[in-house]
Amino acid sequence: MKPILLTGHERSLTKILYNKDGDLLFSVSKDHYPNVWWSINGERLGTYKGHAGAIWDIAVSTDSTRLVSASADQSCFVWDTEKGVPINKFIAKSPVRSCAFSLTNDILCFTTDKAMGQPCFIKFYDLRDKEQVENDEPLRSIEIKDAKVNRMIWGTVEDYVITGHDDGQLRQYDYRSGERLPTIDCSHSSTIKDLQLSKDRTMLISASKDHTAKLFDAKDFRPLKTYQTDRPVNSAAISPIKNHVLLGGGQEAMDVTTSSTKSGKFEARFFHLIFEEEIGRVKGHFGPINTLAFHPSGKQYASGAEDGYVRIHDFDQSYFDFEYEF
Repeated sequence: MKPILLTGHERSLTKILYNKDGDLLFSVSKDHYPNVWWSINGERLGTYKGHAGAIWDIAVSTDSTRLVSASADQSCFVWDTEKGVPINKFIAKSPVRSCAFSLTNDILCFTTDKAMGQPCFIKFYDLRDKEQVENDEPLRSIEIKDAKVNRMIWGTVEDYVITGHDDGQLRQYDYRSGERLPTIDCSHSSTIKDLQLSKDRTMLISASKDHTAKLFDAKDFRPLKTYQTDRPVNSAAISPIKNHVLLGGGQEAMDVTTSSTKSGKFEARFFHLIFEEEIGRVKGHFGPINTLAFHPSGKQYASGAEDGYVRIHDFDQSYFDFEYEF
């Protein structure tokens, strides 16, 4: 499984993402420029210029016509994917941490950090309403008074968002009422770094600095599985075609320069979805993996790390022939 190495960023990766069709791969890092690539060969198609700070999150609409980015420069941009120009700009009073389009692409949600004397907010905008967009008047703004939101995604339907917090809590918020929805208490013991849904949106996997990734029922957070590792887990993804989950992480970035790639434990690790046992590892990065994504077909995955590289891996036939023995 020989990877394709993408070298378009100058600083560590924060998020990579495939579009719904899987032909495009988007990447952002602590530099200021989102990039878009052909996923089949790693050719870079373009760069989106406009931000003035690190970019923490991106999301792409289901029709791939719009891209949204959340930045530490206190802004959230909606881009024309093809032309590479901003369509809308939303300015916040603190860094914007995460962002996402709703399932119909009509509602934009982003979260802001608890910083600079400002509380954490979850904000919703109806992109069909020009007054909301032009006057920066959100459809709904929810103040989070305790631990800030570190990662946010839309739930199984368009009624609510799922949030992962700095204190390890998982929550759901109804965007119409602004109320927190009742769910099972299933928190991690440390910061949640990543949230991803399965292809059918019935399962949720969370990655945490407490050295675990956990699988939940996406509707009520009923715990299903726990994948235990010996390192902080920065990202986790569920295969769309096999009973596999993929975890990435490694030691803290500040300690990377004092250790080798072997002791740093920077491999991507495959676990069996049901039996919770590790079934394989893929080496390559020389810094902790910060973000992972499966191709919608399940025949490829991509990883982005603290070393500034994106690696695209096409699975060999032996991966598809592999059957877990029990």
